Amino acid sequence: MRSRAGAFHERRRFLAGPTGCGLCGIESLEEAMRPPAPIAHKVDFKPGDVMRALHTLDSLQSMNAQTRAVHGAAFYLPQQGLIAIREDVGRHNALDKLVGALARTGLTGERGFAVVTSRLSVEMIQKAASISIPLIVAASAPTALAIRTAEIAGMTLVAVARHDGFEIFICGFRLKPAGYSETKPVTVPI
Repeated sequence: MRSRAGAFHERRRFLAGPTGCGLCGIESLEEAMRPPAPIAHKVDFKPGDVMRALHTLDSLQSMNAQTRAVHGAAFYLPQQGLIAIREDVGRHNALDKLVGALARTGLTGERGFAVVTSRLSVEMIQKAASISIPLIVAASAPTALAIRTAEIAGMTLVAVARHDGFEIFICGFRLKPAGYSETKPVTVPI
């Protein structure tokens, strides 16, 4: 009969990682760090767009209203508002559902932005970049690796977004407040 320690050391997990963030079952971090595609600068947004998206998402999360236990992910187009909302207990799954819903309708992300009710990790930046989302708004803070990955992609990262304002972490050039000038940016309190 072998010892418990011996049995533990002999055990090795082989997981395909069928759900979740995609890191389960990989042998090294390098395998997870595919470089994101560069995001084109095709559209600018106003701080009011971010605030409208936040307010609207909160009011449209039906599952979260009942349970107070699910994350939301939504896609916002400036001329239309939120056009797609998905919820799930997992933040990655909520974003996956949103990306899938956009793909099924033939939409890429380049004319709008995503809003998530969670923190931002590198995998979420990679998913958003995969469909050319130029800006992502999060309720909580991004990880350092998420910030670096968004910078490589040229993605605007807005986080710690609340009903009284938000913070721009990287690539703030896509947010154009009233009175903005390329030569003299202005700070607009929210």
